[in-house]
Amino acid sequence: MKLDKLSFHPCGNYRETYEQELNIFETDFGRLWMGIFLGLLFFVAPFVLSSYLLYIVNTIGIAAIAAIGLNILIGYTGQISLGHGAFFGVGAYAAAILATRLGVGFYVAIPAAGIITAMIGMIFGIPSGRLKGLYLTIATLAGQFIIEYVLIQWESLTKGTMGITLPSPEIMGWQISGDRMFFFLIFISLVCMTWFAVNIIRSKYGRAFIAIRDNDRAAEGMGIPIFKYKLLSFGISSFYAGFAGALWAYYMVSITTEPFNLGLSVEYIAMVIIGGMGNIPGAIFGATFITLLNELLRFVTGLLMNVPAIANWGLNMAPLREFVFGLAIVLFILIEPKGLAEIWRIIRSSFRLWPFSY
Repeated sequence: MKLDKLSFHPCGNYRETYEQELNIFETDFGRLWMGIFLGLLFFVAPFVLSSYLLYIVNTIGIAAIAAIGLNILIGYTGQISLGHGAFFGVGAYAAAILATRLGVGFYVAIPAAGIITAMIGMIFGIPSGRLKGLYLTIATLAGQFIIEYVLIQWESLTKGTMGITLPSPEIMGWQISGDRMFFFLIFISLVCMTWFAVNIIRSKYGRAFIAIRDNDRAAEGMGIPIFKYKLLSFGISSFYAGFAGALWAYYMVSITTEPFNLGLSVEYIAMVIIGGMGNIPGAIFGATFITLLNELLRFVTGLLMNVPAIANWGLNMAPLREFVFGLAIVLFILIEPKGLAEIWRIIRSSFRLWPFSY
């Protein structure tokens, strides 16, 4: 396609068919930029980034998959969950058990872990039929603690605090190991899961989720079976968490129960709020922001612990991470409630409308 034939963003809404309304990219120019971005992501980034940067980028990719799932539940369906970290852990342990005890290949273990987690998530989503708001939040918090307890105490299955070591994934005898190889596995998965999420939201299921979020009584009055769609939303969200947890388990090689606590659930909620609720790219922005903030805080905390004055005063730097997370959430809610996705939209509009950027 020649550059002079590219369709740019129109000055108005000229859609005439449902196909045009459902297009993911409104213009050829948008498709071009997405193609350039994906080309740089897959053919440049893994070969120029150091091992440490690849580790951070891979962590962002895994977190983004889980955050997209939680955004479908919170941002699009309006159901609060404090158990996403536990579902992430269920996916990790499901993949580990399938790989070590049943000898299942990773290409089966990862989606199977997502399906197992989805079923468990739907069980804990049953209270959403009668509860909402604060009461549903407390119910999902109870689910977080129940799953944590089971993972720690069911030692015959999970090996408790000893953890499980996974075998290296293989494709036709080709072993996937190292940050660079996992980069391709993680980001191919992220692209597929993002495409799947975008299409869910554009379907009748996504429209039902949004209707329930906006007014569940009105949605029920229009004939939408709200309990069915709430359960479906919990299942999809948990599938994403389990899928991401399984990827994380293979990437980390060895897993224990410690990471899958309430703090991890709060991190994912922070990703959704800071990135932008009800926005798929916002979940990716939020995962990027929180992961980089984690690395920055780890570096800053290490520096502060070596400052003699702080050591002499006996100040504890451990709660610094929680303090900064809470501060970031409050600031985004006050300053930009729609999150990083809205900031990105404003920046894009500024370039598109230049020199009339208003």
